[in-house]
Amino acid sequence: MQQSNVDPVEVGKFEKLATTWWDPQGHSKPLHQLNPLRAGYIERHADGLYGKQVLDVGCGGGLLTEAMAKAGAQATGLDMGEEPVEVARLHALESELDINYQLCTAEAHAEHKAGHYEVVTCMEMLEHVPDPESVIRACAAMVKPGGHLYLSTINKTPLAYLTTIVGAEHIVKVLPKGTHDYKKFLRPSQLIRWCEQAGLRVAHADGVLYNPLTETFKLSNRMDINYMIHAVKPDENQGSESPTL
Repeated sequence: MQQSNVDPVEVGKFEKLATTWWDPQGHSKPLHQLNPLRAGYIERHADGLYGKQVLDVGCGGGLLTEAMAKAGAQATGLDMGEEPVEVARLHALESELDINYQLCTAEAHAEHKAGHYEVVTCMEMLEHVPDPESVIRACAAMVKPGGHLYLSTINKTPLAYLTTIVGAEHIVKVLPKGTHDYKKFLRPSQLIRWCEQAGLRVAHADGVLYNPLTETFKLSNRMDINYMIHAVKPDENQGSESPTL
């Protein structure tokens, strides 16, 4: 099992949250609020998920993985936290969903799953690994020609620092202190460059904004806090689509 791109401190943060992962009022409340938006974003740009092989990298307790499975995908989830993976497996059993959860890195999984998945997701995870570019390369390798990769993370801006660290962790306290490290935040230009270097074409890049009054997330043209990127692997047998950036 390849573990070179794993930060034990980061994994430990989410191990501590594992038992409350499925509590919509617990520390994972922001993920519960965000999940419908990101699941809909993925399904819409992939032209549906029914019957497709889907991989969720950094799946944690399985919120997004289950949403994609419920949409009809044949879902696999990867994570390096033993407790979150166990929680994900138990919840899938309770939900009567057939999901393949594995304790594994993207890099190790890519060694025997190249070109295997129509859809690969890596959401809210890249800011927690030592080498996010390595994860993107591995994810890109596992996408079939014509398939899709979805990424989401936090922009490296002063506003993102104020919102996600000062606000969410220290003032509102919806996240435990130390959940995020500003030095690990990533600019959209970095992700776009890494996707292109991995042979992908970026089709969409969208900001995500949170409304504290309605406790909901929505898509936005502003990418200075949270954002999502949708990239596709070119298929020479299909026509190209103009990117929406």
